[in-house]
Amino acid sequence: MAYRPTDRTLARAELRRADIVDAATMLISTDGFRAATVRAIADNSGIAIGTVYRYFGNREELLATIFRTLASREYRAVERAVTAAGPGVPAQLTALLTTFSRRALSNPRTAEALLFEPVNALVEAERMTFRRRFHDLMVGVITDGIARGDIPDQDAITTARAVIGANAEALMGRLSPPPSTVATATAAPSAPSTDELITTVTTFCLRALGAQP
Repeated sequence: MAYRPTDRTLARAELRRADIVDAATMLISTDGFRAATVRAIADNSGIAIGTVYRYFGNREELLATIFRTLASREYRAVERAVTAAGPGVPAQLTALLTTFSRRALSNPRTAEALLFEPVNALVEAERMTFRRRFHDLMVGVITDGIARGDIPDQDAITTARAVIGANAEALMGRLSPPPSTVATATAAPSAPSTDELITTVTTFCLRALGAQP
């Protein structure tokens, strides 16, 4: 007779998988995916390396699972904010960009890993899914806004890509700051605060869409 795991065994396995993902997530939050080696994950979980491979076939599969878990969490937070904002492009776009940006800037190392860090083919596939979900959400906001008369008629798919690109470019400088340079006689302008950065980008995107900020 084939072995059938009991509910207790399945629950224990799920808890162990969750512990492994949590340990890897902590490593990623400090130094990106590069820090999430199988040995470091095992050490942080208090388990043997072989146990990690028992639950995940290889490191690539494990990192893809972690990416999917983190990306889904971020998407759900933004989606809830857009829904709670009510109808209208100004309210919904502001909720989308503000929630996404504020969450990214509150944990910049994890955000940089999710958005920009090169990893492996499985993670890149998950990253493409992550981007498509945000793009589709943005397209929905723009399409509804056109139908409501909030903004002029336009190509929602292209415009959504442009808005997402503008927001990502603005965040990139904060998430991946350039290496410090030797001070010069002319002091560099101070960086905007988080609130100033988010407000500037949101206002720019609303104006680009033809909405009233």
